[in-house]
Amino acid sequence: MRVIALTVLVMMAFAANSVLNRMAVGAGEIGAMEFALIRLVAGAATLLMLCRYRQQSIAQSARLSLLGGGSLALYMIGFSLAYRSLDAGLGALILFGVVQITMFGWGALRGAAVSSGQYLGAVVAFGGLAYVLWPAGSVQVPLTGAAFMAAAGLGWAIYSLLGRQVQTPLAATTMNFLWASVMVVPLVWVLGEAERVPVLGAGLAVAAGAVTSGLGYALWYRVLPQLQPAVAATVQLSVPVIAMMAGVVGLGEVLTLRLLIGTLVVLGGIALVIMAAPRKAG
Repeated sequence: MRVIALTVLVMMAFAANSVLNRMAVGAGEIGAMEFALIRLVAGAATLLMLCRYRQQSIAQSARLSLLGGGSLALYMIGFSLAYRSLDAGLGALILFGVVQITMFGWGALRGAAVSSGQYLGAVVAFGGLAYVLWPAGSVQVPLTGAAFMAAAGLGWAIYSLLGRQVQTPLAATTMNFLWASVMVVPLVWVLGEAERVPVLGAGLAVAAGAVTSGLGYALWYRVLPQLQPAVAATVQLSVPVIAMMAGVVGLGEVLTLRLLIGTLVVLGGIALVIMAAPRKAG
């Protein structure tokens, strides 16, 4: 029961990232780049304190630091810029759809065993995503926002794939947050939207960085070894649904039938990819 409770808490933290970003950036409380930088710095500070508490050294190869920091920066920037125009639930749907499709495609290119059911699931998920994004009726998806979120999804997919190579996840995550913070600073200088940062916007960014990102990622790494791979992958599919419901309840966003159907199709396709995974012999 403890593992289940912690896993639910982590999924809520991931969904809260979308809601907090939408509340801050979408509502005009803070610029997108400023939000991303404060979120990264707050997350780095929290992770540094966790490493110090656990007496872990934060060492990582330059290659992994550059790739990890760069992909995390791409995710943070695209994520923040996208929520200037996307609803929380739709943003999370695009993000996780792109992440799953990218990771699936990379595995196939690398020669991973792929069943016919997984191919079908990938096509279904992509079709559901296309259905949501295709302008029609009352659902007009901002293409610029969708493009930024797709870039964020690519960044998070790369970041997740790199995570397979790390030996100390907490220390590696800390280094990635530090490098990403450094990378984003010059972009904020060039693309920053305001000379001052409102207190409310900064507070939301700190909450997203320190709690739902920093502590959320650390807690995820804690429960991950206790979950079967298929379970760990499946539970993350609940994030867009949680974000969508939170956006409807807390932000007054509209839940349309088209968006609901598209969400179910995407999640169903991704679930099929997971359930149809080839079984290892022996």
